[in-house]
Amino acid sequence: MASRSLAAAVALVATAATAVIAPAGAATAAPPGTKDVTAVLFEWRFDAVAQECTSTLGPAGYGYVQVSPPQEHIQGPQWWTSYQPVSYQIAGRLGDRAAFSRMVDACHAAGVKVVVDTVINHMAAGSGTGTGGSPYTKYDYPGLYSSRDMDDCTAQITDYRDRANVQNCELVQLADLDTGEEYVRRRIAGYLNDLLSLGADGFRIDAAKHMPAADLAAIKAKLDDTDAYWKQEVIYGAGEAVQPGEYLGNGDVQEFRYARDLKRVFTSENLAYLKNYGEGWGYLPGDRSAVFVDNHDTERVGDTLTYRDGAAYTLAHVFMLAWPYGSPDVHSGYEWTDKEAGPPNGGAVNSCYRDGWKCQHAWREISSMVAFRNVARGQGVTNWWDNGADAIAFGRGDKAYVAINHESTALTRTFQTSLPAGDYCDVQSGTGVTIDASGRFTRTLGAGTAVALHVGARGCAGSAGVTGASFGVHATTVPGENIYVTGDRAALGNWKPGGALKLDPGAYPVWKLDVALPAGTSFAYKYLRKDASGAVAWESGPNRTATVPAGGKVTLEDAWRP
Repeated sequence: MASRSLAAAVALVATAATAVIAPAGAATAAPPGTKDVTAVLFEWRFDAVAQECTSTLGPAGYGYVQVSPPQEHIQGPQWWTSYQPVSYQIAGRLGDRAAFSRMVDACHAAGVKVVVDTVINHMAAGSGTGTGGSPYTKYDYPGLYSSRDMDDCTAQITDYRDRANVQNCELVQLADLDTGEEYVRRRIAGYLNDLLSLGADGFRIDAAKHMPAADLAAIKAKLDDTDAYWKQEVIYGAGEAVQPGEYLGNGDVQEFRYARDLKRVFTSENLAYLKNYGEGWGYLPGDRSAVFVDNHDTERVGDTLTYRDGAAYTLAHVFMLAWPYGSPDVHSGYEWTDKEAGPPNGGAVNSCYRDGWKCQHAWREISSMVAFRNVARGQGVTNWWDNGADAIAFGRGDKAYVAINHESTALTRTFQTSLPAGDYCDVQSGTGVTIDASGRFTRTLGAGTAVALHVGARGCAGSAGVTGASFGVHATTVPGENIYVTGDRAALGNWKPGGALKLDPGAYPVWKLDVALPAGTSFAYKYLRKDASGAVAWESGPNRTATVPAGGKVTLEDAWRP
């Protein structure tokens, strides 16, 4: 932390912390209904969130979208400025009150509920003018708080084994609110109630471990809707004074051990170990845990897998969404080399996979698993199989089945399921699979791929008789670059870079795309890359060639030629 500026450390230290002690009681705010997956659109502007709810999140079956803090905050381009409040006006860089309201309405119309990342533990350090024009100095936020509303300890937190130090002192010298005071509780509840009045359905409570659980319970009791979804950031730390289990009585708690251990298993251990993942590993109760593969903090400090981890990252999401533990968050952020870098274009998302926006929530391998999870909800694990190493498969009763090959070579196997006999669509690849009368199917899974079937995808819609090419090329890129394919057919852009087809980076560093072509078609093709400015670089070597079979698709497994 010494290398970071004081302000830059705000959210990262909030991600620094909490073993399990007896829960305070059953939470009443678990995600309702049959859709419990949240797309976390980190630092997206509200107008872009509204569009994404309509075009992608609703159709994919996401139950929630989480938006970044909307309150007025300090000025600056860095992402962490959003976590230094100046006032409770909705006047941050992501949009004003009207934009927030329109976003909520659009998401609700698409069947998606809205969770708001809320910063209520502290106020900004320093002095200046906020994004909404409000002047402030540390301990003085006109019309809202003054020094008498802060905790008495004005020193920085230094000892996570000392409860009072963690909950009364300052997180990287940010002004720590005294949430034990009735006035402070009323002002915080007023902010949350304002968000509820605009249609918000719940809250992520940032830095929750730095506030006593009883204080948060008192604030929650003042809400107009005490059943609003409540997800608390309480990071597990062995031997620390404040533990996640203390907060279960208020609502869900983010289980950071889940994400950390997934990284270890997917990078240096065996997927076979995941057979009892969750409570069997000593985690919080699954029905009150919020889980994730990565989030905005952990991807920057290396605690978890990130978008840079290629197939391991994608397959970890496939596992999380197929496995019956917790309520999953799918982090969707942007490329970065500077850990402090704020969102591209100030949060304006003109298009996925452009300007650095990664859009993980929309990757086929991830988004297709949302419907899988919705269909499988309530079903236990059945038909577990593993090879003792990095290939696993399991069912979810008679509703769904998934197989994951994290080995470095292809896997061919006859899998036993409990699915009814018939034709299914593998939602990972969009290709058909037939289950026989004994519940079995035979499949070859390439290295770093998965197959996922569920009773809501019985046969690939519109795929009967479809022929063509399934492109796949291993190509590393830098932020802002994308991989394309073109060739000697109109469907491939007729060798014109402007008509080239962009491949999907969902299995990065393998880029994929399926293209329909007539059976028997012989074609030439080649890959190219484009940077953020549109500059084109072709791969080296001669044109590649392939022929579409009489039935189905030709599968191409290529490597970029530098």
